[in-house]
Amino acid sequence: MSDNFAQSTLNIHKEESTGDKKLPSHAKAVIIGGGVVGCSILFHLAKFGWKDVVLLERDELTSGSSWHAAGQIHTISSDPNISRLQSYTIDLYKEIEETSGHSVGLHITGGFYLASNKTWYDYLKRERSKARYMGLNQEFISPKEVAERHPLIDPKHYYAALWDDQDGDLDPSGATYAFAKSARVHGAQYFTHTPVAATTQRADGSWDVTTPRGVINAEHIVNCGGLWAREVGHMQGVNLPVQPMEHHYLITDKIDAVANHPTRLPAGIDYEANIYFRQERQGMLLGTYEPKGTPWKVGGTPWDFGHELLQPDLDRIADRLEMSFERIPAIGEAGIKDMINGPFTFGPDGNPMIGPVPGMKNYWCAVGVMAGFCQGGGVGLTMAEWMIDGEPSIDVWAMDVARFGEFATPDWGTVKSTENYERRFVMTFPNETLPKGRMQKTTALYDRLVAKGARMGQGFGLENALWFADGPEDAHEEPTFERNRSHDYVAREVKAVREAVGGIEIANFAKHEFKGAGARACLDRLLAGYVPKPGRLALTPMLTPKGKLYGDLTVACLGEEHFMLFGSGAMQEAHRRWFEKDLPEDVSYQNVSDDWHGIALSGPKSRELLQRITREDVSAEAFKFRDLRQTFVGGVPVILNRISFSGELGYEIYCKPQYLLRLAEAVEDAGADLGYRWYGARALMSMRLEKGWGVWTLDFRPDFDAVESGMDAFINWKKDFVGKAAALKARAAGASRKLVTMTIGVDGIDVSGDEAILKDGAAVGYISSGGYAHHAQASMAMGYVSAQHAAAGTRLQVEILGEMYDAEVLGAPVYDAGGAKMRA
Repeated sequence: MSDNFAQSTLNIHKEESTGDKKLPSHAKAVIIGGGVVGCSILFHLAKFGWKDVVLLERDELTSGSSWHAAGQIHTISSDPNISRLQSYTIDLYKEIEETSGHSVGLHITGGFYLASNKTWYDYLKRERSKARYMGLNQEFISPKEVAERHPLIDPKHYYAALWDDQDGDLDPSGATYAFAKSARVHGAQYFTHTPVAATTQRADGSWDVTTPRGVINAEHIVNCGGLWAREVGHMQGVNLPVQPMEHHYLITDKIDAVANHPTRLPAGIDYEANIYFRQERQGMLLGTYEPKGTPWKVGGTPWDFGHELLQPDLDRIADRLEMSFERIPAIGEAGIKDMINGPFTFGPDGNPMIGPVPGMKNYWCAVGVMAGFCQGGGVGLTMAEWMIDGEPSIDVWAMDVARFGEFATPDWGTVKSTENYERRFVMTFPNETLPKGRMQKTTALYDRLVAKGARMGQGFGLENALWFADGPEDAHEEPTFERNRSHDYVAREVKAVREAVGGIEIANFAKHEFKGAGARACLDRLLAGYVPKPGRLALTPMLTPKGKLYGDLTVACLGEEHFMLFGSGAMQEAHRRWFEKDLPEDVSYQNVSDDWHGIALSGPKSRELLQRITREDVSAEAFKFRDLRQTFVGGVPVILNRISFSGELGYEIYCKPQYLLRLAEAVEDAGADLGYRWYGARALMSMRLEKGWGVWTLDFRPDFDAVESGMDAFINWKKDFVGKAAALKARAAGASRKLVTMTIGVDGIDVSGDEAILKDGAAVGYISSGGYAHHAQASMAMGYVSAQHAAAGTRLQVEILGEMYDAEVLGAPVYDAGGAKMRA
């Protein structure tokens, strides 16, 4: 057995049992599951002040996946904030070791990420750029330097490597027990051999947690069930789209080059080979993600499964091993001491699913944390902040359970989790759409748009058009970091909107309906901006109590007691959770996103087209900018909004799904001689850049306040609203960073997000979004920079795939700066 693997197994039997301790009758929070994630949450809650917290584990701590984890730790993640939390996790291990007196077996050896071709090298350049503004210590080293630091590696297979001095490995069981014991030092309790049999909610919102040893009443419960997350969720009717997957790693016999090396060898990841590796005692540990994943126990994890391993199947990973042995020959020459095949739980996109479960009160989850020893500390921190303070200190949207809705069924979760497992070390390009789990949700126009050449993407489970080719057989593109074959097609869509009229489906916008005598007062408190009068629309930010952005919404007043809010489709369940949290008794609320589909018309001829298919007077005088009507268009009942995200004269036409096909036919027929063209999301994103308009989850996120983002211009400072005190404080202090729009002097490639922005070689910000502005014929981007560099005309540089390109901050939109076209 290896040092970490053997020690983890030994620790299971050395720890004292808590089977004879008396179970308390009440707790502020009960955490269900004693893996590293549950123990980390217990520790953080107790450390931050909630002493009355209890963890329940059905067997011993680590029983599930934690005990047989490989224990390799690293900081790199596709999401910058997850990278920050992984860095926090690694730094935390020294603290819990000291607090608990329990060794975590930590080895900070440094580690490298190996690129065996130019494509992976480009990917690592993007990661290095992110590290610049995040303050992470990463640097490129040559293949020769890789071999000097790790003499088992054959450098001839590699192009370059990115080095991170924070990477390494630890003892999984030791780390889990250190969290638990540290939690106990801070006043928390944990109970082993205490399975949860039922969770029942009382009328006051608290939970009765039933175990064989008694019932605990808890204000909050947290599902940290790991392999049993699905089963714990089923107790309360919660279906979590996670799936345990079989996963192999092997441990070699003694290798002389390892045994004789003066220091512990660094850890490594080889992307093309899809492997990770590190030293184990005097040998090596090698893990791989096979190209065809094997879901484990799709029907449910047996309750009696514990410290068990699965039967290894070397044939499944033979091709990966062959490539590994070429690149690290000593491993191929050494004997295999242990072959580990154990189940780990994956989520649909590879990231954890944490936070308050939408539709539930005081029910939290932290599941699908596949990289538990990289992310467990950060997840614990985030969950404790969320539970105690009401919101995390940084934006954790990439981990928020609300990024999945009812479309994320168990079957869909198995399909997507398997896909993610198979792509564990496979990059996803900026223009790439993944193939599995598609057509989960479609609109009545799906077949029609595909027949017209739509290249479809998926957002919140719903298929939506990205761009239009000349026909179905032409609707393809190759994944790339550079401009791709959709470029010219998107250009003609933009041209149609700017010069004539175009239409885009808007089913993927979120719609939230508020009714009742208290609806206006409720929204006036929730929203920082103005709540409009009947028949009018208003744009407004929504803030958290700490003054951070939590929404960028269009409010429609359909009647004195009837409102519709339009916003981010991706955020619809997160916003639902927010709206339902403290809903007054005289207000009814529903997420009605799936009840309203529709089409947005944009362009100088959009009014002429619209007038042809409605009896309403839609002249400029009769139907003003930000007016709305409940009327009939194309012979069907609609909500008609005069507003446009393209920056042109435009209208949003919302109808019930059963009317959408009829509406589309009317639009196409009426626009045939006006140059009507369907357009997709890429054209829309290009046009909004020319207006300098931000997008939720990219430019607008809870990492930023209203002043930093420029959304303070839409705030009604004369009223009280959630977050006002914090917003006033931020305004008085002045923003230390600002959202800016810039042009970039580059050709053939554009930003894809998270690139570093530099001034005189030092990072001063990062790119939040960008692309090519087809009408302006310029590469453009939006990003947050230090306030002293935010003035119009400031010259900066942006790092794109390792190259520095000149950029200039703009002082006004490059298209129709005064908004005359939109208001025409």
